Amino acid sequence: MENKNIRVAITHGDTNGIGYELIFKTFAEPDMLELCTPIIYGSPKIAAYHAKAMDMNANFTIINNAKDAQNGKVNIIPCFDEDVRVDLGMPTEASGQAAIKALDKAMSDYRAGAFDVLVSAPLDKQNLKVEGIPFKGVYKYVDTCLGEGEGVMNLYVNERMRVALFTDELALKNVADEVKTENIVKRTILLYKTLRRDFRITNPRIAILALNPNADGQEEKEAIIPAVNMMAESGLQAFGPYAAEDFFATDKYEAFDAVLAMYHDQGVLPFKSLQIESGVTLVAGLPVVCTAPENEPSFDIAGKGVANEISMRHAIYTAIDVYRNRIEYDKPYANPLPKLYKDKKDDGEKARYARPTSSDKKENKEHKEHREEHHEHNSHGEEQQA
Repeated sequence: MENKNIRVAITHGDTNGIGYELIFKTFAEPDMLELCTPIIYGSPKIAAYHAKAMDMNANFTIINNAKDAQNGKVNIIPCFDEDVRVDLGMPTEASGQAAIKALDKAMSDYRAGAFDVLVSAPLDKQNLKVEGIPFKGVYKYVDTCLGEGEGVMNLYVNERMRVALFTDELALKNVADEVKTENIVKRTILLYKTLRRDFRITNPRIAILALNPNADGQEEKEAIIPAVNMMAESGLQAFGPYAAEDFFATDKYEAFDAVLAMYHDQGVLPFKSLQIESGVTLVAGLPVVCTAPENEPSFDIAGKGVANEISMRHAIYTAIDVYRNRIEYDKPYANPLPKLYKDKKDDGEKARYARPTSSDKKENKEHKEHREEHHEHNSHGEEQQA
């Protein structure tokens, strides 16, 4: 597996934004094509339009099947037949639908085992509807298509911290209603499992933020503190609740492997403020490794060639690292050792290490007394002979 190029599916995002610019700049570095095989889900015509508009030398190969992707090249799969008008810098219904069609094609190909990890280029949620329903984000969309019903959440990752969200895309007025002990425990366990499997952290330390400014409100007393105590008793290293302002201002986050924030702005604002360029979103809880750069479609600079691709590059790095970590983590569970002995009801040997019953103990005692009596008799006979 180490010698195989990992196949990275990249959906092109909103076609009037900076998605193609980020992709072309990322793979202009020769080392990237040695690290992985990119498969762009999008449109060769739109890709060529973006390259020409920015006067970029963007070489790519058109394929019709992801399994035909060539190593050492940027491969593009056409995801729709109709022509889509490109209006750089202007979100339109057509550009939003082009983003959805790329995601749909990628979902189908993942079910067929055509690629290893998924990276989503930036798109505009406000500009998207799926069958008339507002689009709620890549992570919820992919969860609907591929999720296993265990729940998912965004985990924001950079070089300094990992921040997960207890609630996301939820109006602030409704957050308090979700702050219940069982909900906090469930989300923290998901984060704990993600840190162990995706980041290979053996015993993660997780900080849980308070909902209220001084960490002394009703929600802390009735839900967050009981949840922390419950997890501590089970051996999970969860700590808190911490007042967000003091927690980030005094760099307390450096002592933890991840932070669970109660709502979007509480976690994302300090995350982006402390490390702007290399931020990545990992969708925790999905069967497919799914990441996205911490970029907006940035319509104001689309087509100008000034977008920074560092976050896109880190999104690909993160996806590859997580994919490899999952393989290593899952190895011991792939071929479990068979049971050494069968159950008593089977036609095999008795379980050697089964706990003795009262009748077994009685039998063993009688056998021991018999052996001692036999040993004493033999010893007496030997003394007479002497």
